[in-house]
Amino acid sequence: MGMCNLFIQHTSASLTVNENADPDVRRDMEVALNKIVPAEWNRDGTFRHTMEGDDDMPGHVKSSLMGPSLNIPIRNGRLALGTWQGIYLNEHRDQGG
Repeated sequence: MGMCNLFIQHTSASLTVNENADPDVRRDMEVALNKIVPAEWNRDGTFRHTMEGDDDMPGHVKSSLMGPSLNIPIRNGRLALGTWQGIYLNEHRDQGG
């Protein structure tokens, strides 16, 4: 038994564990996050940090909501994830700055 610590050094990306069997989950997660933190907030005055593009500050917020790290137990030399679980590396920007 051990632990795997994963950490990403990127301010507009995150790591999370979620269902990995149905690809619709990835799409639905993106749709939900875009409704929670819409890119329009860069244009309507909500955000001040807007110089790097419409998706930059929303990407930072989404990254903070989901987090940059995971701790996953190791059992019998393998990640002890549930049957349907997978690790998501989420890039929250659609365009570079």
